[in-house]
Amino acid sequence: HYLAGGNVTRVVRAMITAHRARIDLDWDTAAAIDLAGRDVLEAVRTSVDPKVIDCPDGRNNRGTLDGVAKDGIQLKARARVTVRTNLKQLVGGATEDTVIARVGEGIVSAIGSSGSHKDVLSNPTLITQAVLRKSLDAQTAYEIVSIDIADIDVGDNIGARLQADQAEADMRVARAKAEQRRADAVADEQESQAATQENRAKVILAEAEIPKAMAEAFRKGQLSVE
Repeated sequence: HYLAGGNVTRVVRAMITAHRARIDLDWDTAAAIDLAGRDVLEAVRTSVDPKVIDCPDGRNNRGTLDGVAKDGIQLKARARVTVRTNLKQLVGGATEDTVIARVGEGIVSAIGSSGSHKDVLSNPTLITQAVLRKSLDAQTAYEIVSIDIADIDVGDNIGARLQADQAEADMRVARAKAEQRRADAVADEQESQAATQENRAKVILAEAEIPKAMAEAFRKGQLSVE
């Protein structure tokens, strides 16, 4: 193991710690974990003494997990996830970031499945129970011991905002249709006025022909004055 670049001392200390805690850890497994670049001693310690990780992770800009219940009310939650190392899947298993992402997605989904935000506020364990049933630690290097909602606050009324946005959009559509109808009415009126002017011009032209016709009739003797 030493020739392969491993840390023999750390592997031995990890095995001693595991033995004292009655954790089944053989040399081959411990050596493989060490050669994989994982801290085998820390892994054993976390297996004995589970650690707590924040969800969402404080390293990113997201301060809360935001979900919207079916009644349209947004809830902002923060959770604390207690995990212990799964030594059998430590090599090749997904990391802590995967656990955080899965738990976060599960909490948001659970909030979205709630009929009312009041149900979640009155009993936050509904969320944690729903998340735990999904076995989100599968194929990861950790086993989820528990999930606790550390904080949950009421956010925006997303449903009301969407309704207001829809009403405003409908109003804009109705206004556009009314404007189109007004423009059509103005165009029809202008067309009618043009037709009236054209007919009036035709009448004037026809009236202008009357004296000429009478004069021609007098000349031909077709019209006389008694």
